Amino acid sequence: MLIATNINKKFGTLSVLDNVNLEIKKGEIVSIVGSSGAGKTTLLQILGTLEKPDSGNVLINQTDPFLLKNNDLASFRNKNIGFIFQFHHLLPEFTLEENILLPALIHGDSLVEAKKKATELIHFLHLSERKNNKPSELSGGEQQRTAVARALINQPSVIFADEPSGNLDSKNAEELHHLFFQLRKEFNQSFVIVTHNEKLANMSDRQLLMIDGQLKSSE
Repeated sequence: MLIATNINKKFGTLSVLDNVNLEIKKGEIVSIVGSSGAGKTTLLQILGTLEKPDSGNVLINQTDPFLLKNNDLASFRNKNIGFIFQFHHLLPEFTLEENILLPALIHGDSLVEAKKKATELIHFLHLSERKNNKPSELSGGEQQRTAVARALINQPSVIFADEPSGNLDSKNAEELHHLFFQLRKEFNQSFVIVTHNEKLANMSDRQLLMIDGQLKSSE
């Protein structure tokens, strides 16, 4: 479903990624671990098409997104890729429901269609009683589940998560981790997760270790 080949990236003279190769299968949950500064987030940004590699190729569902023009790339990203970040990046002026349905509207769904999709996800994630609340009125766990629903609404091929439980207490973190596997079971959802959380990393189908810009199996 995703193939990255010989990915290289420098910032100035600093080599951040050095010939990184990675394949992700549909429905697979892969964690990437390693020390700060090893290149994990940069790799995630390249795989998620937010940053371009200096060299190498990325294929998502047999499409090289970096060959697309700006508008086509944005459309491809909206349809095929979901993001979950440590800090939820919810829009403070919008309700929980509005935050979730926004990517569907950008995708071109009608408001009726977007609300239908959002309602299903809100129910699935046990957020129905909070759908009209704004982010400031939600707990940390509720905010992160809202971010998960937002990432899911366009049924992306893959979700990239960067330290998704890093800002949560242990109880909410554990609930979020189990949610990822529930989503895989229900929707065959693929995840690539950068994390320092050992429990989450150990739960994954594969755990990859980033050392000095190179990706290695931790097994």
